[in-house]
Amino acid sequence: VQLQASGGGLVQAGGSLRLSCAASGRTFVDYAAAWFRQAPGKEREFVAAIIYNGLRKYYANSVKGRFTISRDDTKNAVYLQMNNLKSEDTAVYYCASDSRWRYTGDNYRLGDFGSWGQGTQVTVSS
Repeated sequence: VQLQASGGGLVQAGGSLRLSCAASGRTFVDYAAAWFRQAPGKEREFVAAIIYNGLRKYYANSVKGRFTISRDDTKNAVYLQMNNLKSEDTAVYYCASDSRWRYTGDNYRLGDFGSWGQGTQVTVSS
């Protein structure tokens, strides 16, 4: 499956953005999906994940209560609603998916996701 992330931009601290990830190439309904982010000079880190049927969602502690991951399989898309943004949320955000990913604990490895989008820049000004 091919992924295309969009929706990034420049926003003031306290503001909101909604990222979208469009999937193509194969039906998305059996795929878990996730968002990761990478700030300048830092490693890529996990942000949020959602299982194939949307019934389970997982979040990094740093975004709990502020970010919401969701999916719409009729549109082959996954979303990340980001509220109350902070300057430390500034990063390139990547969507990822995999048909075999299952939650096994709070150790979200990049290698567990076989498909990646190209990234979308989110910049939060303070």
